[in-house]
Amino acid sequence: MTTTYAIIGGTGLTRLDGLVIRNAEVIETPYGPTSSAILSGKYAGRQVMFLARHGHPHRIPPHQVNYRANIWALRQAGADQIIAINAVGSIATGLETGHFCVPDQIIDYTWGRKHTFFEDELEQVTHIDFSHPYDANLRKRLIAAVAAHGFACKNHGVYGCTQGPRLETVAEIRRLERDGCDIVGMTGMPEAALARELGLGYASLALVVNPAAGKAAGLISMHQIERALSGGMEKVGKVLARVLSA
Repeated sequence: MTTTYAIIGGTGLTRLDGLVIRNAEVIETPYGPTSSAILSGKYAGRQVMFLARHGHPHRIPPHQVNYRANIWALRQAGADQIIAINAVGSIATGLETGHFCVPDQIIDYTWGRKHTFFEDELEQVTHIDFSHPYDANLRKRLIAAVAAHGFACKNHGVYGCTQGPRLETVAEIRRLERDGCDIVGMTGMPEAALARELGLGYASLALVVNPAAGKAAGLISMHQIERALSGGMEKVGKVLARVLSA
């Protein structure tokens, strides 16, 4: 059985260079509109879908992304494996700007987001096992692809997902560090849980674009983040091509 991959692009990845687009589909969902059209085509010799999480151009803040519509539409379009690209801040020692992390755990600090498909007109209450939020086999493929290119990577870690759109305070980062978080971002949840609810394989390729608050001298500069994104997305493309062509 052929695997159909979908890539969800985050901040800095509103399009996928090298994707030969065959179709751009706007799928109507019971949960409202998706962030952007689902692009389908060939990438690295394989059929793949691409969706820009924040829209194209980048305009939807993390707390207003329609995660339910995005995940539902990708499943409807035929995806069964999702690679999520996340731009994150680093908390763990040794994780520097430009490094990758392939997290294996997540802590959800968000609030008020539509975080489940199982809430209206249910025949019975539904729970999912979310002990291990990321697909183990897809994680292994991402880790192998990063290693093949020699890119620095933390092969496990805890993703702390905050509400946004503001960046965190120093005290909040200290709390996340005490909780065991290695990286911090704003889009990891409820995306991962929604994929699990629909039975989709899901893994994150997180690119460090800045030290988290208090982890470096001075304030966090958006210019520095943009520069890190510009350089890092070329590496993201190489990793994705390796995974898809394997």
